[in-house]
Amino acid sequence: MAKVHIDPQRLPVDAIAGEPALPPERLQADWLRARLAHPAPWEPELPDDIRQRFPELRRAAVLIPLVRREEGLTVLLTQRTAHLANHGGQVSFPGGRAEEADSSAIETALRETEEEIGLGRRHIEIVGVLPDHVTASAYVVTPVVALVTPPFDLVAESNEVAEIFEVPLGFLMDGMHHQRMSFDLPDGTGRRSFYAMPYERFFIWGATAGMLRNLFHLLRA
Repeated sequence: MAKVHIDPQRLPVDAIAGEPALPPERLQADWLRARLAHPAPWEPELPDDIRQRFPELRRAAVLIPLVRREEGLTVLLTQRTAHLANHGGQVSFPGGRAEEADSSAIETALRETEEEIGLGRRHIEIVGVLPDHVTASAYVVTPVVALVTPPFDLVAESNEVAEIFEVPLGFLMDGMHHQRMSFDLPDGTGRRSFYAMPYERFFIWGATAGMLRNLFHLLRA
């Protein structure tokens, strides 16, 4: 299968999702914890055609770390090093491929997070999981949502992580910041759409933006 190479920042914006921002009370740790424990009915927004394109999918998990800052919750993200074969240079959540010794997707997310950015488990409270997300690199990824309590020290794994940064949850939970883009697949096999959420000098898009979009749907339901 031909590998798709695009620069998403050069693509035009097809549309803005445009839903209202979440109210402030839904951006609080206690409300979010309760919602993840007892979710209201909601409909995930998942990639439409990717699963059918791969005969075999590998398991992976990521942590969606919501950091409890005095000014409000933030989302901790990484920028991958440019040389990586899959998603090099892209913004992502800490996480990675499942190993046989992992007892669950949560264990995968915790192990990979500690390996990639040095975030210890004592700072992490798991509050729920989102629906699996299939990526164009043939992974089925389980997003694990967690509250993270500072203070903590982070150390980027230099081979995989170029930078670690945080984005206010309120910015990402606002449909006016959710851009819809698309591009043609090679060999005329169709067109793929994705979300992007540019923030300052970081371009959040693809699977990472898609998982944030599902967190948004869950919290606004």
